[in-house]
Amino acid sequence: MTARVLLQLATSGSLLSLVLPENGLWAGLAFGYHIASRLAYVAGIGVALTQQQRHQVFTRRDGVEGGFRRFRRFAAILMSNDALSFVLLSAATRDTIGPGAPVMALAMAGLLLIVVGVSIRLWAAKQLGDAAYYWYNFFTAVDSVEPERRGPYRFFKDPMYTLGYFHTYGIALFCASWPGLIAAVFDQAAILIFHRVVERPHFELLTKAAPRSLGDVPSEAVRE
Repeated sequence: MTARVLLQLATSGSLLSLVLPENGLWAGLAFGYHIASRLAYVAGIGVALTQQQRHQVFTRRDGVEGGFRRFRRFAAILMSNDALSFVLLSAATRDTIGPGAPVMALAMAGLLLIVVGVSIRLWAAKQLGDAAYYWYNFFTAVDSVEPERRGPYRFFKDPMYTLGYFHTYGIALFCASWPGLIAAVFDQAAILIFHRVVERPHFELLTKAAPRSLGDVPSEAVRE
């Protein structure tokens, strides 16, 4: 239900008419393509991970490492396409915030958010390990999950999915793009739903072997 509401909001004709340039065919196509790319990312990877957890669709034939490499190639394509489509959307809909907008202030704020968001993501990824982006523990047995208290996890529970998304808002502001800002909100909502529906249940299974307060463990630890 929540995902359906998000999709309807993101693709609402009345909403888009307020923020897309006049006769903005390419802008509309870019917006639609990005929304489709984000849905392909969260739904495609979500279904793949769920099927791996339940039926070992990747590892049954190729083993843990072979199956993980196959999944990683698939996930990397979807994630790269999603990121590229967002940049193209922001560029295609640049200067839609309005002629009276403080261009320099928007650009500076955008650059700041880009630096903060990318830095947080890199910092969090360094603490979780190289395989964190590709959900390695869906492919191999893990006895338990230990709390991660280093890096940004000393201060924030979910830095990857919260502050780590600041760069998307930054790109949109730098381009002065209203559709980019709308897409940034949609993207973050979609990844948080993905976390709740796909990652959290798996994470809770991992913690059954070593019961502890879930609030003490970073949510992205499920991706280690």
